[in-house]
Amino acid sequence: MTNHPIGHALTKLGEWAAHPAAFGLALLYAAAWLLFDRESFDFHGATELIVLIMTLFIVRSEHRDTQAIQAKLDEILRAQGRGTEEVTTLDHREPEEIERHREARR
Repeated sequence: MTNHPIGHALTKLGEWAAHPAAFGLALLYAAAWLLFDRESFDFHGATELIVLIMTLFIVRSEHRDTQAIQAKLDEILRAQGRGTEEVTTLDHREPEEIERHREARR
């Protein structure tokens, strides 16, 4: 498995954005905005915060769905006795490596 530091960092950033603490950071951002620059917080500022929070909800929902699908697929593979270590740990690899694995299996 090749190690891509930028890809790994982006994956970790995506995982962090799906974490509930990201909502706390968004609220902290809103509080700091109101505290330090209240006059710039207008309709456009409110919509910016709403879009940020909506994006966090979408990312969290997608992450939850992906994790649920992966858990179900792992369970199916194990139940059928076909769940090799290589296949069940593919989700820990970079997307390009997964694509190469799928191409090799065709």
